[in-house]
This record gives sequence, structure tokens and C-alpha cells, in this order.
Amino acid sequence: MFGALPALLTYYWRVKMPETGRYTAIIEGNAKQAATDMSRVLDMEFEVETDKVSQFKEANNYPLLSQEFYDRHGRHLIGTMTTWFLLDIAFYSQNLTQKDIFPVIGLTRKASLINAIEEVYETSRVMFIVALIGTFPGYWFTVLFIEKLGCFTIQLVGFFMMSIFILILSTRYQYFRDEYKLLFFVLYGLNFFFANFGPNSTTFVLPAELFPTRLRSTCHVLSAAVGKAGAMIWAFVIQLYTLDGKDDHIKTALTILAFTNMLGFGSTILVPETKGRSLEEIFGEDDGGQKES
Repeated sequence: MFGALPALLTYYWRVKMPETGRYTAIIEGNAKQAATDMSRVLDMEFEVETDKVSQFKEANNYPLLSQEFYDRHGRHLIGTMTTWFLLDIAFYSQNLTQKDIFPVIGLTRKASLINAIEEVYETSRVMFIVALIGTFPGYWFTVLFIEKLGCFTIQLVGFFMMSIFILILSTRYQYFRDEYKLLFFVLYGLNFFFANFGPNSTTFVLPAELFPTRLRSTCHVLSAAVGKAGAMIWAFVIQLYTLDGKDDHIKTALTILAFTNMLGFGSTILVPETKGRSLEEIFGEDDGGQKES
């Protein structure tokens, strides 16, 4: 029930917010209202540029299922859907299998030796430490460097480093499990670091920057939906496979995840870099609809 409070506050403040200036001007065709809303929110005056708004609206005037969209953004949409799908397979699978891996490498006690409350507490404690050294810093690194390195570079590096770390853990699993448990823990945490300083951040930024105003939310939700499909289908498959805690099952699961990350690395080439480019430049609204190369 406590979780409902932030949702209610978010709803209240969202009701108080005006529609985005781009949507009001380009989709609704009300340039005057867009200028008024932007002036109120940003506390500065905006001129009504009717001719430019008409140009942008004309450049947006094509549906999702059209040859023009396919020519302009078909490759981009395939790229955002594929990378999000592959990222969610790897990321959510790793989150769900933590409870199976931690007892095997001795970071928590086996479930058969403790009660359910103790198991939840010990697992949550270790997961919190992994988040502390990996997940949270990864997000902040993305915030700091996303405009300097760009989404494309960060996503490539993230997928590549995740592949390397998981591949090391899978090929030397018994070695780390028996001799160097702390090193296993560090490598596992670094994997989460590069997930968040990587595709777990950029996969939901890129769809918001690559597509024209009329179709931006549609393309974003298509990418997100495909990603969640990967999370649901593959996470449960891998979770059931590793449920017995057998070494060969865990090693196989880790190898699959490493391969999945490499596929994500390859799929990233389908999306362009958006660093330092305006939305109009990216999808060609500033030149009468001619696509930028």
C-alpha cells in the first residue's frame, strides 16, 4: 500500500504538467498553445513560428506501417527492439538467479539449513551489496558520461564488458567457487556495473531520441514490450534450469548469458549515435523531411 503513495503523487503532478511543446505544436498543430506552455514551464518567452511548425508537422505526416517509416527508421526500430530484448534476457535472468548462485559460492547459507526469513534476509543483504558496488554507480556513470561518450559507445562497451565478465565466470566457475569467492563476487558486481553503465540505461534512452514526434511513444513502447517479453520468457527458462544448483547447469546458464550479451553488442550497430544532435536533426524535421545521414 505504501507503493501507491508515490504513484498518486506522480499522477497529481502529471495532471498539473502541460503536454509537451512538440506534441502540441507538431501533432495537434497548435503552435500558439505550445509557445505559451513552454514559456510557462521554462520561464522564458517563445515566439510562435507557424511556418516552421508546419514544416515539422509535414515531416511527421507518415504512419508506422508505411514505406517511408521503414526507409527512415525501420533499421532503428529493429535495433532498439533487439537490443532491449537481449538486454532483458541477460539482466533479469541474472537478477533472478542470484539466489541460486550465492549459496553455491558460499555467500549465503543453503536454503535447507535456514528458515525462509533467514534466507530472504541473507539473499537480500548480498543483493544489496551487489547493487551498491555495481548497479547504483553504473547509473551515475551513465548520467555523467552519456553526453560525452554517447549512447552508442556506452551501449557497445556495456554489452562487451558484460560478455567478458560472464564468460570468465562461466569458464572458471569451479575455480572461483572453491578458491576465490570474493573475486567471483567482484566480477559479478562489475557485470551489473556495466549493465547500468551500458544497455540497461541506453536501451530506454535511444528510442526516446531516434523517432519522430508522432511515432516516438509508439516505437518506445514497442521496444519496451519486446524487452519485457525477453525478460518473462528467458528469465523463467534459465531460472528453472539453474534451480537445482548443479554446477554444469549454472555454467551453461552463464555461457548462454555471455552469448546473449555478445548478440546485443552486434545488434547495437543497427542504432545510430544521437550525441550532440537535436531531435530535429536526427529524424530530419529541420530540412523538410530529408533524412540526415
